[in-house]
Amino acid sequence: MLTCIIRYQIDPTKKAQFQQYARNWGQAIPRCGADLVGYYAPHEGSSTLAYGIYNTPSLAEYEAYRERLAADPLGRDNYEFAQSEKFLLREDRTFLTLASSPHGEPR
Repeated sequence: MLTCIIRYQIDPTKKAQFQQYARNWGQAIPRCGADLVGYYAPHEGSSTLAYGIYNTPSLAEYEAYRERLAADPLGRDNYEFAQSEKFLLREDRTFLTLASSPHGEPR
């Protein structure tokens, strides 16, 4: 299992647009085959950092999921929404594997 953590730098004056973007991904990502953990918007502390987290079984499955997402009408619309509203200033993806469960036992 791979966990993808997307770290966003967002325009702090456009938090509402990011929240709409997150809600849209909340529908499209699971429909296209990834296990969405969630999207997180700034609350306290930094006003510019936000995260999206989801799981896929493998890198090959991630690639197939990305193709489905690119073909999904809501996925395409959401990408275009981000481009037109310009609330995403930076986007970085990191892929991680689980090293331990909450109680220290490897999975």
